[in-house]
Amino acid sequence: MSAEAQVGPGDKLGRMRRSFRGWRGQRPFWGGLLTLLGGIPIMYFPYANLTLGTMTIRMATTAGAGSLIIGVLLVVLGLTMWFQPHSRIFAGVAAILLALVSLVVSNFGGFVIGFLLALLGGALGISWAAAKPAKETTRKRAEGSDDGAPEPAAAGAANGVSGTTDDLSGTSPDNGTNGRHRAG
Repeated sequence: MSAEAQVGPGDKLGRMRRSFRGWRGQRPFWGGLLTLLGGIPIMYFPYANLTLGTMTIRMATTAGAGSLIIGVLLVVLGLTMWFQPHSRIFAGVAAILLALVSLVVSNFGGFVIGFLLALLGGALGISWAAAKPAKETTRKRAEGSDDGAPEPAAAGAANGVSGTTDDLSGTSPDNGTNGRHRAG
């Protein structure tokens, strides 16, 4: 048995950690988490009681139901970013709009804490982009199976079989110049 080998629950914990890391990398995890956490103070503070000795301070506003709705929607939008990453742009824009509305409706957006968390989470949800898969030719070269022969699609395009024109003037987007002329 080597010193590097993990035995027992450490191996299972390591696999769970790697699995979670893979899951987290396929979605806007931090944007969803911050949006979810931003909804909690927004829906909590209007219903909270602060007791100082025998004096009770109530943070209730006339728009307590509005605060509850905004907070619950932010939590749902955070979960949406996690479990439906393809709708991340909608969820991010909605989170930003709800965070802005919470400034007016619910105690300055949960005393600015919930506002800032939801605003940042929505921005992270919008700006997140999924990793692009590596191209097939890059994988072939890494494996060493590329023998230098042109791919069938490229060979067909050079012979005019695929329906593309053989325009080499530099003005056709088919030859990769995108309408720009070559100098020289």
